[in-house]
Amino acid sequence: MKALVISPQPFFSPRGTPFSVYYRTLIASELGMKIDLLTYGQGQNIDIPGVRIVRIPRFAFMGDVKVGPSFLKLFLDIFIFLWAVVLLLRNHYDCVHAHEEAVFFCLFLKPIFRFKLLYDMHSSLPQQLTNFQFTKSKLLIRIFKLLEDSCLQNADAVITICPDLSDYVNNLIQNKEKHFLIENSIFEPVKIIQESIKSKCHSEIPLKNNNKPVKLPDGKKYVVYAGTLEPYQGIDILIKSFKIVVSEIPEAFLVIVGGNEDQVRFYSNLAKKNGIEDNSCFTGLVSQLMAKNYCSIASVQVSPRSGGTNTPLKVYEQLANGIPLVATNIYSHTQVLNNEVAFLVEPNSSDMALGIIEALKPNGNRTQIVTNARKLYERKYSRFVYKEKMSRVFRLLKFHELA
Repeated sequence: MKALVISPQPFFSPRGTPFSVYYRTLIASELGMKIDLLTYGQGQNIDIPGVRIVRIPRFAFMGDVKVGPSFLKLFLDIFIFLWAVVLLLRNHYDCVHAHEEAVFFCLFLKPIFRFKLLYDMHSSLPQQLTNFQFTKSKLLIRIFKLLEDSCLQNADAVITICPDLSDYVNNLIQNKEKHFLIENSIFEPVKIIQESIKSKCHSEIPLKNNNKPVKLPDGKKYVVYAGTLEPYQGIDILIKSFKIVVSEIPEAFLVIVGGNEDQVRFYSNLAKKNGIEDNSCFTGLVSQLMAKNYCSIASVQVSPRSGGTNTPLKVYEQLANGIPLVATNIYSHTQVLNNEVAFLVEPNSSDMALGIIEALKPNGNRTQIVTNARKLYERKYSRFVYKEKMSRVFRLLKFHELA
């Protein structure tokens, strides 16, 4: 069986790295699918057996693709469409696996080229137009809504990535048997291909070129946050809470991994204003491998997010890694987490501080919470479960030899 995967994203780029596209493609290749992956020119190539990466021109002079809707994406998607047509004319594909907005033009190409259409839905695109303030035009948002609804109804299979989005889709489609909730819950290391004139070598994908580890003080209990420093991540709540934590547990030390230079400067100043500059460290953007190393030394891991509905990808790894997690009690987290597997706190500094202090106590219930978290991950989100869900998608599409 052969599939065309269309990812209108920078496939393996420093920011907005589409891990879900990578893992979906990896599992499909392991199940025996031969794949052409069509994506933007920006990004780095991954060596997946049975997968050929096809890129449109880079157009580097136009800058890098940012997260969310943009006019640059609209421009690049014209070329994604043209390249898709060429590939469909040259090859017979049993399935087209369309991510996000690629499904719009795939819907029109489907009856012409007679392929099965798999819609991988990471978010509601009309909602994105509003959330990212791309447009206030009710007409444009309405058009996207009608297109999205039509794609959901006419796709042969639909994948969503979190319960909130799953509920949204189930309220729209008639045939719920074709809809699969497959969380982005696997996190094994990703390798990129470093091209040279004489040889190929593999290395861990970097998120930025800052690969020198920051020297951390010895004898501390590290509380680690790793991720972006966008406002909705609640880093201000975390920093303000840590003043309370240090007054109770002086050996507590906050490590914040990620963020661009402006964000690091802003939150470093906030840490100084709260008197915790000697009890905190900001690494800036680092490689994926180095971020994992920082997380591995944590006594407590934190997810202070203050808003949103999609479950953070890192939550699944946090469940599995044997380190207690303190997370805010918001829907973005509680779709997966509960009080048996994490220390859930309200999104304010005082409650966050109490949660961190409780998680740091050696004689508390941290051991039981870690045990429960691992059991939950193995039961619902492990690689075995993920692969079985993908097999079910292929069985629905009648690719029985793959499943």
